[in-house]
Amino acid sequence: MMTYDEPLVWVTLILMLFGMVMVYSASIALPDSPKYANYKNTHFLVRQGLFVLLSVIGAAFAFRVRIETWQKLAPYLFVVTLVLLVLVLVPYVGKGVNGAKRWISLKVINLQPSELMKLFMVLYAADYTVRKQQYMHKLTKGFLPMLAAVGLVGLLLLLEPDLGAFGVIVCIAMGILFLGGINGVWFGGIAATLVGIFTMVILLSPWRRERIFAYLSPFDDDHALGKAYQLTHSLIAFGRGELFGVGLGASVEKLHYLPEAHTDFLLAVIGEELGFAGVLTVILLFYFLVKRAFEIGRQAIALDQTFAGLTAKGIGLWIGVQTFINMGVNLGLLPTKGLTLPLMSYGGSGVMINCVGLAILLRIDYENRVMMRGGRT
Repeated sequence: MMTYDEPLVWVTLILMLFGMVMVYSASIALPDSPKYANYKNTHFLVRQGLFVLLSVIGAAFAFRVRIETWQKLAPYLFVVTLVLLVLVLVPYVGKGVNGAKRWISLKVINLQPSELMKLFMVLYAADYTVRKQQYMHKLTKGFLPMLAAVGLVGLLLLLEPDLGAFGVIVCIAMGILFLGGINGVWFGGIAATLVGIFTMVILLSPWRRERIFAYLSPFDDDHALGKAYQLTHSLIAFGRGELFGVGLGASVEKLHYLPEAHTDFLLAVIGEELGFAGVLTVILLFYFLVKRAFEIGRQAIALDQTFAGLTAKGIGLWIGVQTFINMGVNLGLLPTKGLTLPLMSYGGSGVMINCVGLAILLRIDYENRVMMRGGRT
């Protein structure tokens, strides 16, 4: 038996390096536009390479931390990230891009607290479920405190606004509570309530409502050059790619037709340049990651490591849900939302937190293997 999950490490590295290649391809023409006139063609490639290097170093440190320590730190990490979400909204502290205020500038890198919250919500929800196991069938002591915590996070994220991150975090919290054995009736009722809340948020927000209408008929004359502009060009990119694509680097849509091609719509560039084969490869790699996360979680629970098991499954939920939403948006299955493709899209905070999360998953697998050998972690 190996001491760590080698295939999981290789799949993670392949996704990051493949993402770096595609970020370079998607961003190479950006300096031709006035917005990026002072940038070099390799600007985003160099920065993404730096992010990947820092992410691997951060993951190596995270792997060395025992799961027991992560459990002790979970509530404190959650509170610290809440404070960061508040700081984002403070004038001259939070940094805005394209109308959304989601970052704190650290000069070298922009920190996005919502990315931190995705990981720390996994840890906090898993720890909460373990601590409150005897109350999980009770509304007041079992569910309402967690609902209040998620509601507070949601309020701060909606003020940024970042509905996409809020959706991912709700799925993480609800998924872990469900796996932890929450009362089925309460779970169903709260799930229906959350759907109603999301519906009301969309209906009461004119620009979100317009996005929904544009998503339903993107090629309509009123939408194609407006709210559905990104979606229509994303679909055109997939259409041009056909089975094996037009060739690496030969995308036309990345030439200032498809906005944010190196971040939210990286999959569309993959679809155009590498075709259905390239997109299917990416889907299969992410499927492997999510499948392994749930297998590792199941093994940990079998060894009576409930926190570790719920954390592993929570990481699988997080990666799986965010990947599904990003791919769904790119393919026109879901309304447009500002969520990146994990491990692959351009961005420092996202790649780093994804790597730290997967390092924790590897640590859980490592401790499982040690215990199965009869050793102590």
